[in-house]
Amino acid sequence: MIDLSIEQFDVVVIGAGPSGAVASAMLARMGWRVLVLEKDQFPRFSIGESLLPQSMGFLAEAGLKELVEEAAPKYGFQFKNGAAFHKAGVDVAFDFTKKFSVGPGTTFQVKRAAFDKLLADSASDIGVLIRYEHKVRRFDNAQAEPVLSVVDESGDEYQVQGRFVLDASGFGRVLPRLLELERPSGFPVRQSIFAHIQDHINGQDFDRDKILITVHPEIRDIWYWLIPFSDGTASIGVVGKPEQLVPNGDMPLPERLRFWVSEDPNLASLLNRAEYLTEARTITGYSADVTSLVGKGYALLGNAGEFLDPVFSSGVTIALRSATLIAPVVDRYLKGEKMDFDSEFSQPLKQGVECFKTFVSAWYDGGFQDVIFSPQPNEKIRDMISSILAGYAWDANNPFVAESQRRLEALIGLCQKN
Repeated sequence: MIDLSIEQFDVVVIGAGPSGAVASAMLARMGWRVLVLEKDQFPRFSIGESLLPQSMGFLAEAGLKELVEEAAPKYGFQFKNGAAFHKAGVDVAFDFTKKFSVGPGTTFQVKRAAFDKLLADSASDIGVLIRYEHKVRRFDNAQAEPVLSVVDESGDEYQVQGRFVLDASGFGRVLPRLLELERPSGFPVRQSIFAHIQDHINGQDFDRDKILITVHPEIRDIWYWLIPFSDGTASIGVVGKPEQLVPNGDMPLPERLRFWVSEDPNLASLLNRAEYLTEARTITGYSADVTSLVGKGYALLGNAGEFLDPVFSSGVTIALRSATLIAPVVDRYLKGEKMDFDSEFSQPLKQGVECFKTFVSAWYDGGFQDVIFSPQPNEKIRDMISSILAGYAWDANNPFVAESQRRLEALIGLCQKN
């Protein structure tokens, strides 16, 4: 029996970030009544600022690609056509328009505060009800339809019921915590330290159309990102194991970030006039996994399910893929039609995640770095690798997707012999 004192929705989404906004927008367009519960107020700071071209295809599926393209000049989104790598004086660049897979070859580097709000506002315009500063405290799926206990911005608690619940809470990982779905990630604990800067980079020294990934000249599993925006600012960050990133005692985060930037001659030269616009921030132990992406009355999207590592900027792409996969399955579920969450959502999503995972693991092992900086690249293979770096980790026509582990191991072996 329905409790009329509890608000009723077709779908309740936890989190208004990219996966939550896109999934809710798609479901609202399908005619469902959707509530989004977001613990923060937007706009809010977030990392994961360098999109991959494959994400533009997912945004197109959701009817949001043109919105992002039209808003790019206003919000300082930087056109992006590839990725550049630097290590000990050696430079390599991948042009994402030269890739094996069919689909967009360009995208943007975005300030997530503006990007996330843009997507959320669009979902709201479509008809999604978004409540900011509302935190989910409890989740009960013992009955036929899940009930969530929510605390609003005033501290008052209320309940909502949804025929289905999507957890798009990102690093908050609401349902994995409440339902004890967490399991250890296969990756070692790593830390990132990052900030936004006014970069003051000489235009001749740096291709602003590409993210720059730099490997520490002596410690190969420490790396940096430099993500430029079109307004002359940039995101700078360093990633390593926590014990590696504490030089000369426990210095404060801002000094620690500057120290590591100074450790690489190329970055130090590029950023010798940089002004730090934000306080340095840090995230430690961000890699995560869960026992299952679906359960009774719920599914996990994006980082709420599994987050790998920021090295290839796969986070937002995986989040968007999870949203575009889940929306039509939930639509059929609500209609009472035949569907299967495992074969239509979990398995397809994991195929791409596993591909990314193979390349992330090989990056830290050093083998994929040897491929990236190989002096004699095969152009056909290079295009296949470019596709994966561009986010096309679900293109099974690419041999390095269909047989990621075997193909990459063979390629690493060849590159290490040369």
